[in-house]
Amino acid sequence: MRLVIALGGNALASSGAPESIEQQRQRIADAASAIADIARVHEVVITHGNGPQIGLLAAQNRSSPEFPRRPLDLLGAETEGMIGYWLEIELARIFPSSELATLLTQVEVADDDPAFEHPSKPIGPRVTAEEADALHKHFGFTMAPVDGGFRRVVPSPYPLRIREDRTIERLVDAGVLVICAGGGGIPVAVTPEGGLRGVEAVIDKDLTAAVLAEKVKADQLLLLTNVPGVYADWPAPRERLIREAHPDALTKFDFEPGSMGPKIEAASSFAQRTGKVASIGALEDARHVFGGEAGTRVSTRSQGIKESPVSSPAKS
Repeated sequence: MRLVIALGGNALASSGAPESIEQQRQRIADAASAIADIARVHEVVITHGNGPQIGLLAAQNRSSPEFPRRPLDLLGAETEGMIGYWLEIELARIFPSSELATLLTQVEVADDDPAFEHPSKPIGPRVTAEEADALHKHFGFTMAPVDGGFRRVVPSPYPLRIREDRTIERLVDAGVLVICAGGGGIPVAVTPEGGLRGVEAVIDKDLTAAVLAEKVKADQLLLLTNVPGVYADWPAPRERLIREAHPDALTKFDFEPGSMGPKIEAASSFAQRTGKVASIGALEDARHVFGGEAGTRVSTRSQGIKESPVSSPAKS
C-alpha cells in the first residue's frame, strides 16, 4: 500500500514553553520510531507540521531588531528543511539501506483567499495574557485565546496546487521515501507575469496532506497528532471517541478551527474525492491507527457515526 503520513506539529514539539533543540530532536526520533513498522512494509510519503517551530523562529526574529525581518514563507522554508533533515537522520538510522529525500515544497494559494482577512492558524508557544498583549503592541501579532493562554494566529489559505507534485510522484514511484510539504508547504502565489512570490501565511499541513495524498494516489491518509482521535463532545467531562464516521455525518459537529477542524476537513475531502480511508489518531499509536484498531476512521463506506466512551485525553 501507499500512504501519506502527516505528523502533527504539536506532536513534534510542544505548543507550550519553548523546547531545546535536543528535546525537539528526541520527539522527532520518537516519531520516526512510531511510523517505522508501517514504513518497513508500505510505500510512505511523510509530511509534517511546523506550528510551534515557525512561531518560535518568528518571535526570535522579531526580538533581534538589528536583523531584517524574515517573512513567514522564508521561515516556512527554514523549518521545512530543518525538520526534514532531522527526520532523515532518524529514518536513515532505522532504514540504513533506504533512499530518502527531503523536498522543499511550494504550494500555491489564491491572493483573494478569505483567510487573509481572518487569521486562524495558531503558531508559536503558548503565552500569558500579559505576554500576548505585549506581542500585539510591539509586533502587531494577532493573538487568540487557547486552552491555558494565548497563541499567535496567522492567515491559513487553502492549498490549491503543490508545485512539485510530479517530482514527488516520480520519486515515490522510484521507491524513495519522500519527506515533503512540511508545514503545509511554502505558501506562494502566481504573479501576473506567471512567476511566483512568497506569501505571508502558514498553510495547514493536513489540508496540504490531503491534496498530496490524492495526487500520489495514496491508498490511505494518516493524520497523526497528540490525541487519540476525534471526540464528539470535546471538551465535555466525559468525551466520546468517534471510531468511524462518514464525512457527511461529521458536519454536524463544531470542531476547533485551528486544531481538529482542518484535520476533519482534510480527512473528509480525501475520503470523498477518492473513496478511500483517512485516519486520525495519536502518533504513538500509528500502527494501530493505520490498522483501524485505534483512532478515528473517515470513509464514505461508513454509516453515520460510530462512537465509543473513553477516558479523557490530553488537550491538543
